[in-house]
Amino acid sequence: MLLTPGPTPVPEFVRAAMATETLHHRTPEFEAIFKNTRELLLEILDMPEALMLSSSGTGAMEACVLNLTAKKSLTINSGKFGERFGKICKAMNIPNTEIKNPWDTPVNVEDVINAVKNDPEIDSICIQICESAGGLRHPVEEIAAKVKAINSDIIIIADGITAVGVEKIDTTNIDALITGSQKALMLPPGLAMIGLSDKAVAKLETNAKGYYFNLATELKNQRKNTTAWTAATTLIIGLGAILEKIKADGFENLYTDTKKRAEASREALKAIGLPVYPKTPADSMTTIYSEKSNEIRKVLKNKYDVNIAGGQDDLNGKIFRINHMGLVASFEASWAVNAVEKAMDDLGIRTFDGTANKVFMETYFR
Repeated sequence: MLLTPGPTPVPEFVRAAMATETLHHRTPEFEAIFKNTRELLLEILDMPEALMLSSSGTGAMEACVLNLTAKKSLTINSGKFGERFGKICKAMNIPNTEIKNPWDTPVNVEDVINAVKNDPEIDSICIQICESAGGLRHPVEEIAAKVKAINSDIIIIADGITAVGVEKIDTTNIDALITGSQKALMLPPGLAMIGLSDKAVAKLETNAKGYYFNLATELKNQRKNTTAWTAATTLIIGLGAILEKIKADGFENLYTDTKKRAEASREALKAIGLPVYPKTPADSMTTIYSEKSNEIRKVLKNKYDVNIAGGQDDLNGKIFRINHMGLVASFEASWAVNAVEKAMDDLGIRTFDGTANKVFMETYFR
């Protein structure tokens, strides 16, 4: 059972869609598929424009920083991926200032406001919606609204790689919303997507840079249902299939069920003495602090067939993360927390008595 926060399992119906005969990307047949997928993508992103790039999510992060920052970027670092925005700025020779917090701590809204007020050069803000290194949720919508009230020209770049398809994101004040194929959209890695506001599109007309990641060039082509460079045809076909399924089931139904599974998992694990790590947990994953995390993960994988993720850098061996993104069944999440309790018993940490599964069921079905 693969419950890592990416890559997530690829459903059989998506694998079947991607296993059809290979299409050339410069044909009317593929353009029709592209058009349908693009329209569905615009719907789930809830943005005026959308792009699909043949890259991982990091490529989309780089493209947005490069094309949407003219002067200076404010980057928010509460984990590995917030740190990455700063590294991208340095690699691109784009000036940036950073607000850094521990990996369990979301950025303080007032710290962002003060940084913007004190530095008129800042014309973009780069922030994760969910910082998956520690599983926390930043108050992105509140920050975006308050920043726009100060200066509406500041571009808000939001990394939604582990948020899109998990929850309804208020995009009112977001200018670039990034996501990736291998998370809640349950595809193989290799396709990045960006939702763009009208203001972001306008900025591309004067600030577009780069060659492969030139978003103005890409948008010009994708508006005609083609791509500037070779399209990731198989992944785009798969994206259309998963988006059609999510839409048919109801976007809100997916968001509601993901939230229920996340809340039930957190309550179940807290009930057996495992503290939730982030101060503001995201619903995309449950992140637990435990000095025995590597030992628990090893037992889960080898004895109970549950594969979950650990921590990185200073959190290696101190946290484990259970995925809630995508079409995860309630019984799978229930089995995962039950298996964690069994693993704790195997390791002599806590005697198994079924508490985790009981609390999960009570919380999920209340």
